[in-house]
Amino acid sequence: MTHFTLGRRALMATAVAAMSFGAPVLAGGHQVLESIHFLIPGGAGGGWDGTARGTGEALTKSGLVGSASYENMSGGGGGKAIGYLIENAESLDNVLMVNSTPIVIRSLTGVFPQSFRDLTLVAGTIGDYAAMVVPADSDLDTMSDLLEAYKSDPNAFAVGGGSVPGGMDHIVAAMVMKAAGEDPTAVKYIPYDAGGKAMAALLSGEIKALSTGFSEAVALAEQGEVKILGVTSDERVGAYEDAATMKEQGIDTTFVNWRGFFGAPGLDEGTVTAMQEAIAKMYETDEWEEVRGRNGWVNIHNPGDDFKTFLENQEQEIGDLMKELGFL
Repeated sequence: MTHFTLGRRALMATAVAAMSFGAPVLAGGHQVLESIHFLIPGGAGGGWDGTARGTGEALTKSGLVGSASYENMSGGGGGKAIGYLIENAESLDNVLMVNSTPIVIRSLTGVFPQSFRDLTLVAGTIGDYAAMVVPADSDLDTMSDLLEAYKSDPNAFAVGGGSVPGGMDHIVAAMVMKAAGEDPTAVKYIPYDAGGKAMAALLSGEIKALSTGFSEAVALAEQGEVKILGVTSDERVGAYEDAATMKEQGIDTTFVNWRGFFGAPGLDEGTVTAMQEAIAKMYETDEWEEVRGRNGWVNIHNPGDDFKTFLENQEQEIGDLMKELGFL
């Protein structure tokens, strides 16, 4: 069974959150922090950008935080922002840097020398499942169809993604194929610089299937461009219940790409506690539910030490798969 701890913990956290919080309520304007400055390691419009701005929107509109500001700092696969946070730690007492699964992958592969251990772990907040998609007019309708097509001619069956070889889209594709009983090292993976280029390659027939984030896949499916053959969730996702899970198709694997927030190393304990309190209370608000629903995110709340355990487990499991694939 290929089942990332990330997926198990994510769904457990979601269930606990649902039981604990119930229906969203207004925060009542109780301000926890005066201001937060969000540091975003990528450009405008990406997943990190949307997560930071959506979180800031919910925190400020609910009254939990007085004001929020944002700074995009691209470069080095996220390494530039991490380095900045470490080098200027003494003056960045209200800064939250957003990141996600790539901080683990890029640290393992040496894209940058730092890891999550060099930062203050504030909280994991949300997640997005992964999906395998094909063009809307493809004759493949299920993961069984995809696997049959792959087995008939592995060399001609390329899977694409918007990340480098050994990156998240590649890892998800390899994980799915391994769980289906195939050799994950034999899968022909073609990387593209961005989701748009990968999508163009799919529609032109350059690749047969695309490994991508579920929220991106839903948007493309609703536009009539793709069919979602399988999603890496335990159960069908409310945002798009037409998409069958990998598990219900006999491929026993789950995966969630988390997103969360980090502070500078040595961040004052009182500030960390206040940031964690603001994020915890955010889940109770109508403002957050509006942002979350709009983006199709899954609530994953892992503060402090829970976040550390979560990341260590993911690092171990992704590292093991990357060794099998020959990237470590």
